[in-house]
Amino acid sequence: MTFPITTDHAQSTAGNSHVALSSLLGTDDFVGRHIGPTSEEQAQMLALLGVDSMETLLGQTVPASIRLDVPLALAGSRTVEDVLGELRCLADRNMQRTCLIGQGYYGTITPPVIQRNVLENPAWYTAYTPYQPEISQGRLETLLNFQTMIGELTGFPLANASLLDEATAAAEAMTMARRTSKVAGDRFLVHHDTHPQTIAVLRTRAEPIGIEIVTRDLANEPADFDGYFGVLLSLPTSSGAVPDWRATIDLAHVAGAVVVVATDLLACVLTTPPGQLGADIAIGSAQRFGVPMGFGGPHAAFIATSDALARSLPGRLVGVSTDTEGRPALRLALQTREQHIRREKATSNVCTAQALLAVMAGFYAVFHGPMGLRAIAERVHSLTVRLAKALTDAGAALPPKAFFDTITVEVGVGQAGILAAARLEGLNFRKVGTSHVGISLDETSNEDVLARVLRAFGIADAPPAKAEIGFPEAMLRTSPYLTHPVFHMNRAESEMMRYMRRLSDRDLALDRAMIPLGSCTMKLNAAAEMMPITWPEFGGLHPFIPPNQALGYREAIEDLSDKLCQITGYDAFSMQPNSGAQGEYAGLLTIQAYHRSRGEGHRNICLIPVSAHGTNPASAQMVGMDVVVVGAMPNGDVDVEDFRAKAARAGANLAACMVTYPSTHGVFEETVREICQITHQFGGQVYLDGANMNALVGLVKPGEIGSDVSHLNLHKTFAIPHGGGGPGMGPIGVKAHLAPHLPGHSETGGEEGPVSAAPFGSASILLISWAYCLMMGGDGLTQATRVAILNANYIAARLAGAYPVLFMGNKGRVAHECILDTRPFAEFGVTVDDIAKRLIDNGFHAPTMSWPVAGTLMVEPTESETKAEIDRFITALLAIRAEIAAVERGEISAEDSPMRHAPHTVGDLVADWTRKYTRAQGCFPPGAFKVDKYWPPVGRVDNVWGDRNLTCTCPPMESYLDAAE
Repeated sequence: MTFPITTDHAQSTAGNSHVALSSLLGTDDFVGRHIGPTSEEQAQMLALLGVDSMETLLGQTVPASIRLDVPLALAGSRTVEDVLGELRCLADRNMQRTCLIGQGYYGTITPPVIQRNVLENPAWYTAYTPYQPEISQGRLETLLNFQTMIGELTGFPLANASLLDEATAAAEAMTMARRTSKVAGDRFLVHHDTHPQTIAVLRTRAEPIGIEIVTRDLANEPADFDGYFGVLLSLPTSSGAVPDWRATIDLAHVAGAVVVVATDLLACVLTTPPGQLGADIAIGSAQRFGVPMGFGGPHAAFIATSDALARSLPGRLVGVSTDTEGRPALRLALQTREQHIRREKATSNVCTAQALLAVMAGFYAVFHGPMGLRAIAERVHSLTVRLAKALTDAGAALPPKAFFDTITVEVGVGQAGILAAARLEGLNFRKVGTSHVGISLDETSNEDVLARVLRAFGIADAPPAKAEIGFPEAMLRTSPYLTHPVFHMNRAESEMMRYMRRLSDRDLALDRAMIPLGSCTMKLNAAAEMMPITWPEFGGLHPFIPPNQALGYREAIEDLSDKLCQITGYDAFSMQPNSGAQGEYAGLLTIQAYHRSRGEGHRNICLIPVSAHGTNPASAQMVGMDVVVVGAMPNGDVDVEDFRAKAARAGANLAACMVTYPSTHGVFEETVREICQITHQFGGQVYLDGANMNALVGLVKPGEIGSDVSHLNLHKTFAIPHGGGGPGMGPIGVKAHLAPHLPGHSETGGEEGPVSAAPFGSASILLISWAYCLMMGGDGLTQATRVAILNANYIAARLAGAYPVLFMGNKGRVAHECILDTRPFAEFGVTVDDIAKRLIDNGFHAPTMSWPVAGTLMVEPTESETKAEIDRFITALLAIRAEIAAVERGEISAEDSPMRHAPHTVGDLVADWTRKYTRAQGCFPPGAFKVDKYWPPVGRVDNVWGDRNLTCTCPPMESYLDAAE
């Protein structure tokens, strides 16, 4: 029995339109479902390339000198049911206790409407960073909601679109303060009662760039701010206190210091926010706004500030602009701050944010509104005040007299007994020093929790029914917040659901079409891999619980580490870095620590090819290295002679080189071993950027070709979804001699400082990569690499006659991506932007634009795209090439062509048509679906106008109405 495909999607399933139903239902072939082209289609593609087998193609692509001669030592592919069953067993090994540890992580309730429609919805989690604004208006609006929420709650007019975690947000604020302060010194003053993980990360980030961290009790000691460029205060403090910092802030400003306040969003609902206290910058985490703790992440951190400091703000910033018809349109603003442009002059290497988690937190505020948030905050505070009253009535001493949701109880020598009694009650308290315990209540706390806490202290009486506020009235918030109508219009779940759907429909994500972004590896994120992150046994764990309460997590993390060692040829991994750029930073810190351990701390020169991703030189600058740029040959390869000369010139000062392999140009360079050997000859270490690991798995091990350290983008090669611009994970693998110098953490040990707040970074999403490795198995992972290379070469071959392929290997092959040169078309007025925007009309996200070479498109199909979808993409590009040819022949000008007017909206379709091409040609080009066509909500966005008229919080609704009229 066969079945025909009669819908419009027959275009995207060609070649599978007559498949026996039994073959679809008969087996659980995870590898076959992950890899797009069937074996028959792979044979067709190989034939078009003129080779008789995959091995022949790989022989022409990957240098024999670096190819593995044995298969990966990993088990075979396992079924979905088998892997999910093992995950269930691991989940059972985690202890679910009521965690009252606080310290920046709190129990929260994810509204089911948000969990089901965002966290579990591929329309949200498979989207890419919104660099193409016309196809990202939905997630841009949610990020603008997030920015507005952060700004209004913290009392500032401006906030960014999220950072990695609270500790790294504090570090970014520290360097921002250094750039903007008028004080010439290098000292940064931190209130001693700041979260310890934040202070630890500050010390890690400060040391390489010559900043001295000084901690003092700023609430009780005489204030002396002379010589400090910045000050970090906490509100509430780590122990729970709610001090009135106004006088302290005024004194700091008199001395010229920039004041940063680490704050809590829920506390800001009831207490005077940092901006209204006079602070310059606020930082914190939005985790408790509906995002599970997840054993440490991922969570959306934030940084908010004044308009005056806008151009010093790190990370991404969503702003309001207009499109070609004058309609309001959102976009990423001030993109010149991105490190791929500023490179070694960059002040931050932020590349991945936490977009998906910022979206969730923003929707949490939209769902609850200001009154809902106030009800939650008042309830949490009331429970805390009643608990404190019951404890003090029983004779306990609570040092912080003013508090919001956290109290610290003096227990003396009875600390161990209290902590043990709490565990017997199914509770985790925080151990504070040797004589105190901390207790933080949250949204999930209730009367039963209060009773259990009191029983842990030997108190049988019920807490008082009522209590007054637990902080001075002078600190009570009086200003409004969440005033924009978006935070008042979605009380009903039906309307909330529809709002989410409307926004997701404005976007183009991987659930709609291929996203052929070079270097970004937008591959399938299988539903089975995503399932465990929402299980409470994984999502509900605090990162600082006792180790025996997270045995399942630790087993999965250790096994993933072992598998990555097998795949890469490294000897050890750190799972701490929670982005690829942070992995670069951690790897360079590891190299520095190694040199110091050998008495060679003077080594400070880092060689980086001119073609490297901008985060490479930015990361090197952040660890205090001097970047020396290495030139490229005409074919894009690293100029080895230039490399050798500059390595020799650096001599005993050579610290490292950073290379990407396969190269940034999408080619397996033949000289990679030689580059490694030259670096080692002069005493340096090789950092191999793992961004292109999707071309290596099962074929080449970086650790066996001379590399000493790499980060792996798990959100690329190992199937964690991009989430619209985050989360990401960038764990680093190292050879044995570097292992002792990996990032440490107070919770897990290690001699070096941490780079993230949590011991394992964004631990919960490591489960995705672990499940991916198990279900693919060693052979499946290798086959994925082989097909990724096949797909890229197939595209290059099919398009070679229409678009010059800029770089190819010595045998005429590309690696897993290819670069199409569109610069020749500039002669006729056609730009790379015209082609990118025209692809939107075809229903595609554009490839990576103008990187690593301006005026080019870098295409990476990955292994997950079917041959039919790849053919549809090729059809679209060939049709665009035909439109370019019409411009070349003089039949139509570039200004009048469909490319210049792209993308076309529904409004264009129904408006009066005066253009010099037909509606059908403009709106339904070849390759576009006719029935399920994607329509962008806005036309081409004016980036220049947006930068000159920066608006980074939700504009009033009237502006939308005025624009519509």
